[in-house]
Amino acid sequence: MNIGLPGPVDTIDPDIGGARSELSKAGIGYIGMSLNNFYDNSLPHAFAPTHAQQLYNGQNFTASSQNFMFVTYDLSRFGIPDGQIVVAAGDSQYTWNAGGPSRFGLTMATYYQTFLNRTFELKLGYVHNGWEFAGTNVGGSLASSVFGPAGSIVYQGGVNNANVPTPGVIFKYNIDDHFYDKATAQRSISPDGQVAEVNANPAAVNWTVPNAGVLYLNEFGYKRDAAPSVPQMWIRAGAAYNTSNYKNKEIPGTRTDGNHFYYLLADRQLWQNVPVKGSAGRGIYAGFSVMYAPPELNTISQYYEGRLYGKGLFDSRPDDMISLVLTDTVFSKYLVSQALLNSQLAHKDSKAITVSYNAHVAPGIYASLGLSYIDRPTSVTHTTKTGSALNALAALNVFW
Repeated sequence: MNIGLPGPVDTIDPDIGGARSELSKAGIGYIGMSLNNFYDNSLPHAFAPTHAQQLYNGQNFTASSQNFMFVTYDLSRFGIPDGQIVVAAGDSQYTWNAGGPSRFGLTMATYYQTFLNRTFELKLGYVHNGWEFAGTNVGGSLASSVFGPAGSIVYQGGVNNANVPTPGVIFKYNIDDHFYDKATAQRSISPDGQVAEVNANPAAVNWTVPNAGVLYLNEFGYKRDAAPSVPQMWIRAGAAYNTSNYKNKEIPGTRTDGNHFYYLLADRQLWQNVPVKGSAGRGIYAGFSVMYAPPELNTISQYYEGRLYGKGLFDSRPDDMISLVLTDTVFSKYLVSQALLNSQLAHKDSKAITVSYNAHVAPGIYASLGLSYIDRPTSVTHTTKTGSALNALAALNVFW
């Protein structure tokens, strides 16, 4: 995973009754998490009559709860160094189905192995590539897409995630201590989105769903961890091709095989706050994201993000993070043109600015508060009542 999850000490049950220690003796490890997010638009005259008619996160009060349990089994006891089996299940609930959708079922079932002194890494099974590629969660967990998980270019391009895992294989080549090349071939999620995927495959165990093909994705990157006087830096670029049969936005009513997308993201530590040994990761960071997908096959064609964030800026709060994130989401020019021809109010893009503060409240408990202003929060078309939104954001994440 490319986002850091808390270790066993930073959980609500580090080792109650010695259970975690006893399981580890048998080669079994686990981590559970409950990720809860809340959005509420504070501007008047923007509310939908019902959640079924809701068009974006926060238009009505919107809440989501994702609960996962990961169990690992270490195979080194059988003479297979670094061999590991991971199985996970999850339950996701959303008050606005388009932001999710709600489901219970498989989250991950993989076998992991390294080769040649960890130069190569292999993972195969029902994979979860949303945590493996691009690293879109860096620098501001509350600044997620205003259109829900399906709004991101990587997800509309077919990348799976914890809500919609699919069969696949991941191969990573660690060129040296910093450079790497990482590739995957996975069954694409439905080209019609996550709601269609879950409707066709609610337990996430089916090998195929209608119109879905294979997604091929390769990422090349440079990653350097923070150390005293050595700032953290992570640059990654990816390209993907999807054989799925997508709805053609240029020629309505038709489908076209072969979608693709590209991305470039970079983050760097600008200043270090190192009051004690082992705290080089504290400091101020900056980063950006640029993504592209062809407008004839994708609702979102371009995505731009700039971010500035600080980790552990206050000695009394070494684990807290504050972030400022600016985004611009550009829609398919063909969908915009069609909407204008139909005398609808349409916009070519949606801009947003988000500030948030993430606090480490107690072992295993993190809480966030934020505020996000979004100009044109709906996708492509809008009304006089949905011209902008000012979302109050909150999150509560619990790990065990």
